Amino acid sequence: MSNKFKISYADGTENTIVADEDFVKKIISDGDTYEAIVGAEPTNAEIEMNARQWRNKALAGSDFIVPITDHPQRDAYLLYRQKLRDWPADADNFPGTRPTIGS
Repeated sequence: MSNKFKISYADGTENTIVADEDFVKKIISDGDTYEAIVGAEPTNAEIEMNARQWRNKALAGSDFIVPITDHPQRDAYLLYRQKLRDWPADADNFPGTRPTIGS
């Protein structure tokens, strides 16, 4: 299960990552410590990053439609893809309300 961990390095620096605990155990060295940050709310930056990752996957997943000029839903997909590209600039809807096909 992925969780958020705070890693304290032997040199005094710290870092926060999201990972499986097994991974964290593998990357820390002697003198480093880590602690799970349980129930931590995601930051706005993390929420926006996740929204952009979803958007990028949605764009990649609809790439197939662009060259198919006779597809019955082509116009709806092209409009959807434009809404996906414009979504991050839409302060009223980003990142909370995802664009949908036909909306």
